[in-house]
Amino acid sequence: MSAAEPRETDPAAPVSALEPVTAEAPRARGIPGQLAFRLLVLAALLALGSSVLLWQKLSSIQEQLARQSADAGSNAVEARALARQAQDLARDVAARQAVTDTRVSEVALQRTQLEELMQSLSRSRDENLVVDIESGLRLAQQQAQLTLSAEPLLASLRAADQRLARAGEPRLVRIRAAVARDMERIKAASVADVPGVLLRLDEMARQVDDLPLANAVPAMPRGSQRPDAVPVRPVRWWQQWLGAVQDEARGLLRVSRIDQPEAVLVAPEQAFFLRENLKLRLMNARLALLARQTEAARADLATASTALGKYFDAGSRRTQAVAASLQQAQMQLRSVDLPRIDETLAALATAAAGR
Repeated sequence: MSAAEPRETDPAAPVSALEPVTAEAPRARGIPGQLAFRLLVLAALLALGSSVLLWQKLSSIQEQLARQSADAGSNAVEARALARQAQDLARDVAARQAVTDTRVSEVALQRTQLEELMQSLSRSRDENLVVDIESGLRLAQQQAQLTLSAEPLLASLRAADQRLARAGEPRLVRIRAAVARDMERIKAASVADVPGVLLRLDEMARQVDDLPLANAVPAMPRGSQRPDAVPVRPVRWWQQWLGAVQDEARGLLRVSRIDQPEAVLVAPEQAFFLRENLKLRLMNARLALLARQTEAARADLATASTALGKYFDAGSRRTQAVAASLQQAQMQLRSVDLPRIDETLAALATAAAGR
């Protein structure tokens, strides 16, 4: 009988304690050990497999990171290139923006000028009429102040009234009324005729050389040979001789009345300076009148009138004519203030404002 086959034993027979125990005990102890070893091997294999898988995964991650790093580097290079391009583009855009701003400002200025031009062109006929009348009146007022004459103002007001009448607009009626009131006020005002006074002064200055002095001796004897007497033709020679003797005798003695004793003391060589001083007084009055110094002109005319009555022959017609001209000039210079046309200018300003 082989050792593998079980032996039939008698249950009642006595069994040796050593034989069955030593044969089954190793087998009983070997089964758990093998199982543990197998489990250890299996665990080792699983750990190795997981390690391999983890290593592969790490390798793939490293490769992916390497690729991403390479891509990031290339992207960084491209980003730097794009940044440089963006900077260049920004500079170009800034330069173009500056040029565009300059052109926009020029266009805005041209647009403003064009709008002003269009506004001036689109102005209505009444507004143009009001502006033209106002400019003409202001120019006439300046001319009147320069010439000290009211004629430029009157002429400009008449022309303005005629233009307003031709326009026939109802809103310009107030302007016509103001123009009419200013015209009436200027006509009623006593304004000196300064151009006429200037002409009169020039005429008097030219007549000074022909004025006789108060102590002047007539060039011809008084009698039949006086310039203002009609010469009588003598019938006989002895009558002519007798008349000449009588005229000669009368010329030896002259009796006249002189109220101013200084006129008698004027020497013949001083007559030239006396006439020149009188001319200078008249010219000074003329210059003062042109310079709008009315008080100085009046003082010069008063001095000239005093010198004329003091040193020149008051009985002469020329002296009387010059004295009358001086008095008229003094009377005209009493009022030289020109009336103003503020009412008309105010009405024009109101019409121009559209009220």
